[in-house]
Amino acid sequence: MNKHILNTVNQKFINDNLDTDIVSLLLSKTDFKDVDIKDLVEQIEAKKKCKTKLPTWYITENIYYPNKLNIEQTSSEITAQYKSTLLKGKSLIDLTGGFGVDAFYFSKQFREVTHCELDANLSLIAEHNFKTLKINHITTVATDGIHYLKESNSTYDCIYIDPSRRHDSKGKVFYLKDCLPDVTKHLDLLFKHSRTILIKVSPMLDISIGLSELKWVKDIHVVALDSEVKELLFLLEKNFEGEISIKTVNLLKDDSQFFEFKMSEEKSTEPNYSLPKKYAYEPNSAIMKAGAFSAISKKLNISKLHKHSHLYTSENEIEFPGRRFKIVRVLPYSKKVIAKQFSKTKANVTTRNFPETVAQIRKKYCIKDGGELYLFFTTNVNNEKIVIVTEQIRK
Repeated sequence: MNKHILNTVNQKFINDNLDTDIVSLLLSKTDFKDVDIKDLVEQIEAKKKCKTKLPTWYITENIYYPNKLNIEQTSSEITAQYKSTLLKGKSLIDLTGGFGVDAFYFSKQFREVTHCELDANLSLIAEHNFKTLKINHITTVATDGIHYLKESNSTYDCIYIDPSRRHDSKGKVFYLKDCLPDVTKHLDLLFKHSRTILIKVSPMLDISIGLSELKWVKDIHVVALDSEVKELLFLLEKNFEGEISIKTVNLLKDDSQFFEFKMSEEKSTEPNYSLPKKYAYEPNSAIMKAGAFSAISKKLNISKLHKHSHLYTSENEIEFPGRRFKIVRVLPYSKKVIAKQFSKTKANVTTRNFPETVAQIRKKYCIKDGGELYLFFTTNVNNEKIVIVTEQIRK
């Protein structure tokens, strides 16, 4: 950490050049005392990535940024804030602290937070930023979090850990044991120091695989941001033996969509099926990831179009955790019918349980992207290929 970057003249240069072409900056002949142009450019690139992801950091003066990769890997403010609502107490330890976004938000719920980070430079950066953000009850420790626990006699109200996938596991089905640190090896250690453990994992992890590797799972949170799943959170409570709850959230700018169900409900529920009625519904990505395909039908009293279609319908409009559509008409799927109706027109195309891809359909019928119509190419309860012509209902 080069503290000269925090000098007034260097901070002014960073802020003045947030919109300047990076290559031209690197090629410039500008001379700076005690700091290299590459270091300033690294600050500029990282800060730019924070504008929407970490606005509190972006608008605060004298924040020190790590390289942009660290910013890409950290939680966004909105997901960190959501996580902080799940826990509260006197003390929490973050074993994989990183840039410190999660610790910052946990500090709003806990009187004492310990931030462990193996990278000594990143630990120094986090410590500086906590002080700059006027957070004085986070203790930073530049060490491996698991090792720190092994050497400690302290207990905490909660342990938070965000293991990262090993690089050699890319492109494959992965397990928690494929991550660093391997929480499956250290569960007994973690429960020795706390009764409550919150584990953040990649949305690529299969929920059933995570459950097979863990114990005492109480809740699973599937967290989407603007309809893109960002995090899976496993909340473990020592000796918990009740039913596991799955809680989905789609965090949106103006509102958020929530849906909760028990795992046993999904396994035991048989959804209602019907042909399309007046309204159609498409679940958000968090519900799709959670696999709440039957539970949502029962809880919201809506019908499913087909076992594998994951589209729903109702006679009366309801509030729904996903997109809502008014059905204009339903067409049988035939080349002649679709070509006549939609050839060389604009429409939004979605496929669900359908043998052709969106790209194939667009090419085949010369359908341009956009417009007010939404076309769902799918299969109905009678195993017939259909096209549901709809208009989206917006708030």
